[in-house]
Amino acid sequence: MTRVFAFLILAVATTSIIGCRADNASKTSSQFDQDNRAQSNVQSQPTASGASEAETPTRSPRDTRPLVVCFGDSLTAGYGADDGQSYPDFLQKDLDAEGFRYRVVNEGVSGNTTKDGVDRLAEVEGLHPAVVVLEFGGNDGLRGIKVQSMRANLATMIAGLQHAGAKVVLAGITLPPDYGPDYVNAFTATYPELAKKYNVPVLPFLLQNVYGVQGLMQADNTHATDKGNAIVARNVLPLVEPLLKK
Repeated sequence: MTRVFAFLILAVATTSIIGCRADNASKTSSQFDQDNRAQSNVQSQPTASGASEAETPTRSPRDTRPLVVCFGDSLTAGYGADDGQSYPDFLQKDLDAEGFRYRVVNEGVSGNTTKDGVDRLAEVEGLHPAVVVLEFGGNDGLRGIKVQSMRANLATMIAGLQHAGAKVVLAGITLPPDYGPDYVNAFTATYPELAKKYNVPVLPFLLQNVYGVQGLMQADNTHATDKGNAIVARNVLPLVEPLLKK
């Protein structure tokens, strides 16, 4: 069943923005970057914590809940979704409903690569999170960045967060076969390999049960809709819950 699902995901992906042919990859990446720059120029959107993305989330003197930080790119930021409808927003609601007293902070920035994540690592570590959901790699794949570099950057973030005392959940992404089997296989294998090396739970494909489903993906076929983000949160929840305390 898993092999069939993966095949369907890759087949549908060939018509999406992330699934453009290799000889058009630079053009697609350029357009994607333009979209993300346009997004970054608009007013910052509220995060799951109620703070804007331009602000560094800080705990209220009255809010002593430990933090669950969602650290990633546009898939985490909730690009194109309505205010309060990113997957971290829904994760907060899910945790509240399950009786977990944690505060979810959205540290997603559209257009970020794994290198950008490394550059922001100290900022996230400074929040002293209890748990971090780490989601990067899609933009590396779009730009054809060497898998070795992506893997090294992800490893740096995982090791740094663990050293800072955070528990890490690794959320992955996949690519269509147009990028070539060698690149795609190495790219996809990165997430379970790092999860095994650093002993962290892994969600191999963040958009599981969302990608390719009408009404759950935006017109760009890259980002989830509001309804899609609710499902993404439910994908993440089972990996986060065992790391939390009631």
